[in-house]
Amino acid sequence: MPPFNTLSLHKDLLTNLDRLGYKEMTPIQEISLPHILKGSDLIAQAKTGSGKTAAFGIGVLTGIDVKKSYPQVLIITPTRELASQVAQEIRRLGRFMPNLKILSLYGGTPMRGQIESLKHGAHIIVGTPGRLRDHQSRESIDLSYIKCVVLDEADRMLDMGFLDEISKILSNVNKKHQTLLFSATFDESIKKLCSEVTNDAIEVKVDTNHDEDKIQEDHFQVPTDKFEALLKILKSYKPSSCIIFCNTKQKAKELTEDLISKNFSALDLQGDLDQKDRDETLLQFANRSCSILVATDVAARGLDIPDVDIVVNYDFPRDDETYTHRIGRTARAGKSGVAVTFTNKKDSHTLDISSLKVDQSFTITAPMKTICILGGKKKKLRAGDILGALTKNQQLKGESIGKININDNLSYVAIESDLIQKASNILKNDKIKGKKFKSWVIY
Repeated sequence: MPPFNTLSLHKDLLTNLDRLGYKEMTPIQEISLPHILKGSDLIAQAKTGSGKTAAFGIGVLTGIDVKKSYPQVLIITPTRELASQVAQEIRRLGRFMPNLKILSLYGGTPMRGQIESLKHGAHIIVGTPGRLRDHQSRESIDLSYIKCVVLDEADRMLDMGFLDEISKILSNVNKKHQTLLFSATFDESIKKLCSEVTNDAIEVKVDTNHDEDKIQEDHFQVPTDKFEALLKILKSYKPSSCIIFCNTKQKAKELTEDLISKNFSALDLQGDLDQKDRDETLLQFANRSCSILVATDVAARGLDIPDVDIVVNYDFPRDDETYTHRIGRTARAGKSGVAVTFTNKKDSHTLDISSLKVDQSFTITAPMKTICILGGKKKKLRAGDILGALTKNQQLKGESIGKININDNLSYVAIESDLIQKASNILKNDKIKGKKFKSWVIY
């Protein structure tokens, strides 16, 4: 794949991409970025995990004028989780741009805070259709200066019934704007949407199927005791990280409790959680403070969670598309993975649970735990400040500290499990940047 310096990108952006590890373009980036940079409307078909967020993220950043504080780019996503993820990725890509403001607008968080943030200005808005319409109805958002609209996972938005909301949102956008539409599938409903929102769009497509040699797909006939069979799956495949999919919120909750009772590190991700709990659940899974995520299909699309060893379809997916997106949570970024599915079908490819070699002593414990610090970007905290406080006078070694996530008002740091109490005591007794910050361990 060609390097990014073959494109006409700002040198500071190229330097940042190199520091982030973006050495070569992925196929979707190679075929879409030249058209995006030219200002053409684009219809791109690509699977999740293909690098599409960086494709449109790099593209939209090149057109931002940070001296003008009004919204210039609008990115619409189907779910809160995807909106949060996209905003975070574009912040990383755009960290070379001083005073760049990216604002996330989605449900589960207070409107008042979002309205106040909008009053202070933003360059890029990332939001879900429902919350964007709420702001329009309150006249708290001005989209008249939008230069580029991105519809991310457009097929999912149509599946969720957001067509009317999208149409109403776009009716208030500056007519002379660029539209970038990304979708994993391209059925008649997507074609209709494209005809309505794009103008002489360029169509590009990369392979939307999962690499057969990267995902090992194993199907097991549904046994009488499904939970016991799941334990045998886990004790046989011995993953370090796993996502288990259920079809209902109640089943996800119950299964999580059952796994915890068997000493497995598990958290549930489902629609009854408020936004803060959802964010912290995903953060703990991503930073290895939790090893098993039990999820409904709210997590099946749009979440780029790296290093998932195995996906288990505990409940059979409702359709083929859901199945595809579920198993796509593993084998990302060129890595291999396993997808296990309990099925009622019995054929020559269906395996029997009794054929597994089970290690009864095996369990999955999280190698890390997470500390939350009451302070973030608004208090000028940086990852290096937290790392420095923990490693000062060699109190902790750097390799004992995992991912550090800095939000506006909260920061999170992953610590090796057996050192969590020591790290907690350091943060409670010592100062960060000369100040005391309240902190606690997330359980």
